[in-house]
Amino acid sequence: MSGLDQSAADLPWWPAPAKLNLCLHITSRRADGYHELQTVFQLIDLCDLLSFEVDPSGRVTRLDDAAAAPGPLAEVPPAEDLMVRAALALQAASGSPLGARIRIRKRIPLGGGLGGGSSDAATTLRALNRLWGTGLGVDELARLGLALGADVPVFVRGRSAVGEGVGERLTPIALPPRWFLVLHPGVAVPTREIFQAPELRRDTPVLPVSALLAGPSRNDCEPVVRARVPEVAAALDWLDRHAPARLTGTGACLFAAFPSAAAAERVAGRVPDRWRAWVVPGLAAVSEETVRA
Repeated sequence: MSGLDQSAADLPWWPAPAKLNLCLHITSRRADGYHELQTVFQLIDLCDLLSFEVDPSGRVTRLDDAAAAPGPLAEVPPAEDLMVRAALALQAASGSPLGARIRIRKRIPLGGGLGGGSSDAATTLRALNRLWGTGLGVDELARLGLALGADVPVFVRGRSAVGEGVGERLTPIALPPRWFLVLHPGVAVPTREIFQAPELRRDTPVLPVSALLAGPSRNDCEPVVRARVPEVAAALDWLDRHAPARLTGTGACLFAAFPSAAAAERVAGRVPDRWRAWVVPGLAAVSEETVRA
């Protein structure tokens, strides 16, 4: 183990939580190709962990975590990595001469609709804003995040919220305490393909926030994903026999809500071996505390 790896063992790790879309309504398609939507973002306690070392040279690098097996990001070029792009965006916006060495322990599956990449970018912005002493406010960080992805601002702001526009217009909300069974059927769903599907419904009426929270829940992407990805359809059908199941984002992950951890664990114990499952509580807000991994 190199000296750099050894010192990293003592670094704090910053949590980057996943999200669920409790509903996802596509209300229109804009001239630029993006979609207007309404959604309810529920943060959950399924987190990637990130660590940061300040680099006085100004370089931004992503390093392999010596304590973890090679992860799913091994194939992602650093120039395309949202954590690296977030750090470079913060450098450019703040004029900071500092850089960073970034490590990640990836726990949120890629291509699952859980917002892992967006959350990693947001945690990078929040952490380096503090470590570099750049002093940007949350509104400035959210603007930087929006240029990286539509889901980044909700993680920057760090609270469950109703999202409108492309997801960047956020209304913080207090959601009831719940536990969730999150199920990954072992496939990835390309977001772009689903949003470009001609059969995707794009005319759901815009609802007041109160009606969005009180009304029946649905995800307009779910029928498209069901028809195109048989394994997701099979997992939705299986989970729906035990509790009302819903796709999150464009998938591939799906979830059901339960009043207690024990109720969720009882169903999780029956999940077929070919699928992964997590039982996690909802989060009211992103913790500002670091952890020891």
